[in-house]
Amino acid sequence: MNRPPISEPPISQPLVVDTVPALRAEILDWRRDGLSVAMVPTMGALHDGHISLVRAALATSDRCVVSIFVNPAQFAPTEDLDKYPRQLARDLDRLTEAGAHLAFTPTVSEMYPTGFATRISVGGPSADLESDFRPTFFDGVATVVAKLFLQALPDRAIFGEKDYQQLCVVRKLCRDLDLPVDVIGAPTVRDAHGLAMSSRNAYLGAAELDVARRLNVILREAAAVLAAGTDENSVTGEASAALLNAGFDSVDYVAARESLTLAPWRRDREGRLLAAAWLGKTRLIDNVEVSST
Repeated sequence: MNRPPISEPPISQPLVVDTVPALRAEILDWRRDGLSVAMVPTMGALHDGHISLVRAALATSDRCVVSIFVNPAQFAPTEDLDKYPRQLARDLDRLTEAGAHLAFTPTVSEMYPTGFATRISVGGPSADLESDFRPTFFDGVATVVAKLFLQALPDRAIFGEKDYQQLCVVRKLCRDLDLPVDVIGAPTVRDAHGLAMSSRNAYLGAAELDVARRLNVILREAAAVLAAGTDENSVTGEASAALLNAGFDSVDYVAARESLTLAPWRRDREGRLLAAAWLGKTRLIDNVEVSST
């Protein structure tokens, strides 16, 4: 006797809420059931890197909430806020496939109601690097992340290591303000050529992608030379020149820093080599580990 095929249960789309009370109500229900909660803050336009963060969240916690909010507070007037990709329907499809439980999609007025007048500034790891070129960026990040953490009160939050300085700033924020959130850094997800996944990669044409894929190669070569004992200024200068020779239009920085604090690198400490460079109208960032000696 032929049996009918066993069908898989349908994959449910995450619950979508766009207000803080609705978010808190759902998480309160989880808490009453004794469930742990992980949060993945995003600005949407989800790619495989984001999905890896969702999977890391699900590996550590019973429930995963993903925020999708293009945060105007971290964009300067000259930056690409209006052009930043927004594709909520596609994002929700991706979250369904990944198994996220809840998507928090607040409006700007929900996050920053009329009269909002508070900004959080984090010192220490926010100094230099990105702040030299985007002076308002980390205040905007710290403010929105603090709000998200207070709104959701997750046990832990997952951030990608591609935005390494941001990861360090968020960890410092939680330590200094005693926010009870374990901030976990997840490895950078790369394409087959080593290019770090980024929502802004969508801006790149085919020829620009070929150039962009040289960024990680040049950084890894520089990190190996640096770890072998070559002078830091020489290595970072040569890496900057190599990026320009590869076809990048300009280089904002190539710099070595201590992994934990982003203080100037010492050879007896684990380090990170970080870079930011422009390709046409697209700004790319990346980083690689530097071994201690």
